[in-house]
Amino acid sequence: METRTILLVEDEASLASFIQTELQFEGYQVIWAKDGQEALEQFQSQGIDLILLDWMLPKYDGITVARRIRRTSEVPIIMMTARNETTDIVTGLDTGLDDYITKPFEIEELFARIRVIERRLEKKREQVSVTFLDLQLDVAKHQVQVGEEEIYLTPKEFGVLHELIKTPKEVKTRDEILNSVWGYEFMGETNVVDVYVRTLRNKLGEAGKYIQTIRGVGYVLRDANEK
Repeated sequence: METRTILLVEDEASLASFIQTELQFEGYQVIWAKDGQEALEQFQSQGIDLILLDWMLPKYDGITVARRIRRTSEVPIIMMTARNETTDIVTGLDTGLDDYITKPFEIEELFARIRVIERRLEKKREQVSVTFLDLQLDVAKHQVQVGEEEIYLTPKEFGVLHELIKTPKEVKTRDEILNSVWGYEFMGETNVVDVYVRTLRNKLGEAGKYIQTIRGVGYVLRDANEK
């Protein structure tokens, strides 16, 4: 698993040391910045995956730091602060924060909030682009490529291929594909999936061989050389 780098911005040394130790124990790489200026410098020079940001900081406060970072980056930011008034929370979230945790907090709650953000980012990455061998789907742009060649697919053809490529080597039944692509309200025959698979294979050319039939069950996406 890829090690994620967290920028911890906190001027209270004892709290920062505790959080840093706990994060490192969980497998994160942690860079500690003691004030707002150092936070911006570290962000510019390091590859940061997530920021834990105190509000009340020397030199630049947390809101100023967040605003400057948001000019150029969508890196996730969790604000950590004792300021718990509704107006403070609204101000923070309007600045572009991803989450807001008030002090004092349990370290388990902080970890839970980090995991929520990580799951959201992972899901977003899956939605943007999915690849299998030389086959690539860009979900956001609704585009399919085989190697360097772009292939035009109808929305339903794209949906069937997306359902298969999300979990390659996992057999999907016709009903599963119907439910995912057509929805539970579909009242037609399951052989409609077979029709779309045939057109997909034709349009994908050699890559169409990746879509393999599992007799009596459904379909699976895997290397044509695999059995």
